Amino acid sequence: MDQIEFYEAKLQYETDSWDVSEALNNGENIIVVDARKPDVYEEEHIPTAINIPHRTMTEDSTAHLDKSVLYITYCDGIGCNASTKGAFKLAKLGFTVKELLGGLDWWIRDGYPTQGENARAGKNTICGC
Repeated sequence: MDQIEFYEAKLQYETDSWDVSEALNNGENIIVVDARKPDVYEEEHIPTAINIPHRTMTEDSTAHLDKSVLYITYCDGIGCNASTKGAFKLAKLGFTVKELLGGLDWWIRDGYPTQGENARAGKNTICGC
């Protein structure tokens, strides 16, 4: 695999906060999945995200989901791999998936709002990428 193929493949499986925010704001057909436990999801999560802990992802627990939609998985961020485990499980179940780089941590650092018990308003984010 050469460099071009590597980076092309990487972009097929990863995304960043800016792209997710833009997709949500533009009404694109994506579903953001928080792959952490319900208690931490309730504390704080990305707006519109649904909670499906990676440990509970099965054919039965995901049967109600639309397989024609792009799913974006996330977790706490660096040092947590629930988003990777969730993306892996959803992909094995036949879903199209990307993983959010940096997870909730980078979402917050990039200035985007959150929902939940510890919700943050966010700030006007201007991406430099």
